[in-house]
Amino acid sequence: MHLTPEEEALLAGEGGEAARRAMQIVVTLGRIYDAERLLPVESVQVAGVSYRNLGDAGLGFLRDWAAQGARVTVPATLNPAGMDMRDWRRMGISAEFARLQEEIVRVYADMGVSPTCTCTPYLVGNVPSYGAHIAWSESSAVCYANAVLGARTNREGGPGALASAICGRTAAYGLHLDASRVPTHRVRVRCPVQSPDDFGALGSWVGRWVGGGVPYIEGLDLPPVGAETPLAVAGTEADASDALKLLGAALASSGAVALYHVHGVTPEARTISDLCPRDLPTMDVEDLAPARAALNSDVGEIDLVVLGCPHASLAEMRRIADALRGRRLQAALWVTTSRPIRETAEKAGLVAAVEEAGGLVLADGCVVIAPMADLPYRTVATNSAKMATYALGHAGLRARFGSMEQCLNAAATGRWPG
Repeated sequence: MHLTPEEEALLAGEGGEAARRAMQIVVTLGRIYDAERLLPVESVQVAGVSYRNLGDAGLGFLRDWAAQGARVTVPATLNPAGMDMRDWRRMGISAEFARLQEEIVRVYADMGVSPTCTCTPYLVGNVPSYGAHIAWSESSAVCYANAVLGARTNREGGPGALASAICGRTAAYGLHLDASRVPTHRVRVRCPVQSPDDFGALGSWVGRWVGGGVPYIEGLDLPPVGAETPLAVAGTEADASDALKLLGAALASSGAVALYHVHGVTPEARTISDLCPRDLPTMDVEDLAPARAALNSDVGEIDLVVLGCPHASLAEMRRIADALRGRRLQAALWVTTSRPIRETAEKAGLVAAVEEAGGLVLADGCVVIAPMADLPYRTVATNSAKMATYALGHAGLRARFGSMEQCLNAAATGRWPG
């Protein structure tokens, strides 16, 4: 691997022990994947935040690195924590878990990582430019950055992403290279895909088929990314980016997809005329019913309804609030979003509309990485294919998957409709 004189100096420890350690991690990953050089990164998104996942060993690792003087050299944001950092008591989180979770976020902040605690950094200011090299971690954020923004990142592990933030570099392999961004599978959609949950169901079904491949999806009725024309979703107006966010999150959770292309919609599919090779393995999607069936457990009673996975946008917050006005809920409802989106929604009266119905609008956290085994919930309803996929294995919850209206009906009655 070729290193510049500056990189050689960092690896030799001239920038201090923390920077040397970061360079060691980045260079070792590069050598494992046969990278010929390193690349400067524009931004970093760091996973490995919830105490439920890190435990004492992970917290000790972070403390040690911070004590060595580790500081980020490029803009870096944090993935969700295991709780709302302010309203954790209303979630039922224990004081001990909260204390340890707060320390993890504090250590990251001491190293200069912005404590955004969101899986949608692109909605709160971390928006990489087209073609930019970045080092992001969270699966849905990686998919969105690669596909919708046209940036370039592999799906980084937590320590690797933090190392990139400290030394400002990542190794040139995988999706940083043109050759790895070429589609490996073609998907022809021959059924209607209109509502947000339709996009999630499609992504879940395709992800199971392509695994870690790069699907090229044809037949979706979406405006080009960046166009001013809104996407009509379930009788409302929403940006197409919300649909693509849910599609990518499902692709990444059911398979290991980190990049997809949508014909005529996503930037590389619009600008590179010969992007999709001939004679690719092809999947025809005639019906979303099998995908929906695979995402549903056979449960009737619903303890908890979760909307906002990935974290809800302001447009999604508005749709949820409008649908809840005048209703009273029997089951718990959690709407998860980022702190900046929650604050904007609060000023617009959207948080009040949700909470007057009996729900909670939670920032910073995610059910998938919360200590759900310690809470009194065993069944969940969600309009997120990602949440439905991860519910049992990651959160110990049996899931029902459907439309937002089905989920809100379940919250109002405590039972899955139909």
